[in-house]
Order: sequence, then C-alpha cells, then structure tokens
Amino acid sequence: IRKCGKEFVWSSENEIYDCCVGVLCQKSAMKHTASALPEMPPCDVKPEPYQDMSKERMLDIRQNNCNPMTMKVTYYKKPVHIHQGYMQWLWDTDGRRYLDLFAGVATVSVGHCHPKVTAAAEKQLRRLWHTTSIYMYPTVHEYTDKLAALLPDPLKVVYLVNSGSEANDLAMLMARVHTGNFDIITLRGSYHGGSPLATGLTSNSAYKFPVASGFGCHNTMCPDVFRGPWGGRHCRDSPVQTVRNCSCSQDHCQANEMYIDQLKEMFATTVPNRIAAFFGEPIQGVGGAVQYPKNFLKETYKLVRERGGLCIADEVQTGFGRTGSHFWGFQGHGVLPDMVTMAKGIANGFPMAAVVTTQEIARSFAKGVHFNTFGGNPVACAIASSVLDTIKEDGSQHISANIGTYLLHELAKLREKYEIVGDVRGKGLMIGVEMVKNKASQEPLPPQDLGEIFEDTKDMGVLIGKGGLYGQTFRIKPPMCITKADADFFLAVFNRALQNYMERRLKP
Repeated sequence: IRKCGKEFVWSSENEIYDCCVGVLCQKSAMKHTASALPEMPPCDVKPEPYQDMSKERMLDIRQNNCNPMTMKVTYYKKPVHIHQGYMQWLWDTDGRRYLDLFAGVATVSVGHCHPKVTAAAEKQLRRLWHTTSIYMYPTVHEYTDKLAALLPDPLKVVYLVNSGSEANDLAMLMARVHTGNFDIITLRGSYHGGSPLATGLTSNSAYKFPVASGFGCHNTMCPDVFRGPWGGRHCRDSPVQTVRNCSCSQDHCQANEMYIDQLKEMFATTVPNRIAAFFGEPIQGVGGAVQYPKNFLKETYKLVRERGGLCIADEVQTGFGRTGSHFWGFQGHGVLPDMVTMAKGIANGFPMAAVVTTQEIARSFAKGVHFNTFGGNPVACAIASSVLDTIKEDGSQHISANIGTYLLHELAKLREKYEIVGDVRGKGLMIGVEMVKNKASQEPLPPQDLGEIFEDTKDMGVLIGKGGLYGQTFRIKPPMCITKADADFFLAVFNRALQNYMERRLKP
C-alpha cells in the first residue's frame, strides 16, 4: 500500500513495515495508522544484506546452548536480532533500522563502528594481536600515558583489566591491602558488578544469590531525593529537579543532612571504627540514574577518610564525558577519590577496563604479584586510545552536555503532561525517567505496564533500557554522537508510546 508518498509492506497479519524508516509496528498493540508514525531521521548508510543463521536457529541455540541467564535478560517479547551498527543506528536481520539510545548498556561511547576507531582496530590487528606485560610494547604505554593525563593528581597509576566487575574486584583488594582494614560501604541500589566479590558491593537483590559472597560489604541508605524519605526542589546537580516541596535555600539542603545522618548511624552501629573503603557511583547506573544531594559525596568522603577508608569512584557508566559537564562524574561532585574504576565506554564496546590510583596505594599493592594476561593487550589499547582521541575530536562531551540538557528539559514537559511519569533526572546523556502508577502514591508502575510502553517504543524504532530497584525506570544512555533530530524523534516516539498506554488504561 502507499500513503503520503511512502511505501508500506504487509509482512504478516498483524505487522506493517515502513520501508522508508525501517520501523516495524504491531497493529494489535499500537493501533497506529501508518501516517501517524513519527518520522525517523535519515541515514546514508545501507546495511549489508543478512544471509547468515536464521532467527529461529539463533533462538533455538539461545534457549538450549547459551546459559539460561541469557534468555532471562533478553529484551522484548519478540527479541531484536541485531545484524549491523553504525554510529547511533542499529539494523536487525530484516534490515529494519533502530535509533539506539541504550548503547549496549552505556558502553558504545562514540558510536557503533565509528570509522576512526574501526581504522585503529584494523591497523593494530594487522600488526600485533596479543602479548602480555612481561614484554614492552608501545600501545600499552601510549594509552596509559594518555589516560593518566586526563585524571587529576595524584591519580596517575593505571591498572588495565577487562571488565567493570574485574576493576571493582581489584579496587576492593587494593583498598584492603593498603589500609589493613576489611569493611567496605556502598549505597543501596548500587551496581558494581556480578563477580563473587563485586556482588557484595552490589546492593540490588536481583543480582544476589543465596550463597555467601562479598564478605565485609555493607550498604547504607541511598540518598534518592525522589523516592527516598527526604528530598526537595534544589537537591541535585541536574537541569531538572524533583517536584517535591521543600523550604531549603539554594545553598542549603536539609535532605542531605538527613541522609548523612543515616551514614553516621551506620558507622556507629554496623562497621568497626576503621574501614577499608567506600564505593560510590557518581550517578547510579543500573539503579536508574539516581542522583544524590549536591554535597552528599563530599561529606561522605570526609567521614570515610576519618575512619581510615579509601574513597573509590565507580565511573563504569559515568566516565568519558557522558555527564557532559565534566569528563569524570566525580568532578561534578567536587571530590577527589583515591581510586577510580572504569570500563564500558573506555573502548567503545571492546572488552577493557581500568583502575587508576595513587603512587602510594600502588606501592602498598606491590608487596604481592598482580598479573593479568589480557589486561592492556595491544588491540584493546589501540582501540581505547582512539576512543580518547575521538571524544576530543568529535566533541562528544559537548554533545552530551547540549543534547542531554535538551532531552532532560523536553522529558520534564512529558512529566507535567502524564500522570505516570514520576521523575526525570540525570546529567548529559545519562538520563532516567521513573514511571509510577500516579504522582500521589509514587508507587512504581507495574512491570507489565512499563513493558507495554517499552515495546511500543521499540516498535516505533527506538531502543532504550530499563533499570531501578523495581525495574520502574527507563534508562536513556545513547552513543555520544546523537543529534537534535534524533532527540526529537525519540521524544515524539516516547510521547506517542505514553499516549497509547494512557488511552488503553482509560478504556472501560
């Protein structure tokens, strides 16, 4: 059929495929007319025809040979079979195009298959794939020097590993060795990895198993100024604040004092007088882009250091310019950590991570032997080095600040429009939209209801993520190359998905 100059092809009884923008619509769920679809921004890249394994065979292998957790975390009732990517775009095996606003869980920093990064990888693959730190090779030294230059003194010693969980495991060990203390504090709702040690840091029951793990790890109340017991209109470092009433002035936050009191109570009741460390994400990632009162980390760091502990910033999701205002999330809080862990965006999706610390802490840890076979391998370092160059050359941090701020302001308008949008928060391109049954109760929107909006958004051509303790928050963390046109397309799609849900809910 043709409508408004576009071609539409019926692919089954319940589906219509827009050949111009690459969007599959479920008639039964969305009830859109073809002309009502928001128009996807153009893209000059054409995907290669997919000629490999069938979707049915992939699903069979996923169900029977891949570990069961793979199916448990698979998004969507009808999974997306990704075939190709370029910058902010993904194509499935049927050639349908999607705007990727989740970036492989905040991992693709500068864009899928970015030409500069791809060229660096290809060049290194032709020269040297792998050797280890028992030999000298230039790429690891070039990258280490380049990364250290981006961190403030005295954070100049770099340990290269392969994942965020591994980086946080290493940081835990280093903190305990250096301080001679054992206990570590994190915030409720945090995610610091899924390894046996890191699950102790992680404070989210979905990632816990009924076995002993993470000995010596404790969590304190998360200072969530939207869902927590205290919060107001001036609390967080974001273009968008909560709608909670408070009597605080711009430079004084009573909520912060209350959350700090909770931390002090933990010190008085739960841990010894001397501790090893405090781990904190500058903005919680898996927790749903939760932000703290502006001075919370600054006061927390002071209390932790008074008890002999190290302060560790988990920059796995917030690092490399994603928050827009700063290259590192901790800089937005006006603090200087003793260690910084990083992964995900460090190499645009190639497995790599790092711990950066001080000479003093590194000397303490050198009492034993630490060796990592794959950490800092030549290909990873070449890619990560190119990512740093690309962030600077493409102005990725500037894009995060500008497009992120625009998205936050526009999403705040949807919060005013829809009763089910409880909170909009974040900085740069690390954004959370928390969904509720209604604003009065703030009860989380049930998973099946949130799933309807999630599916609608995908069917109209946009991929976003989910998070929060109750799975109630949409996570928007795209590659840092999106445009205002992309942002407007998403806003139109998300508005339509919310509208569809409200219309279905109001039907008798």
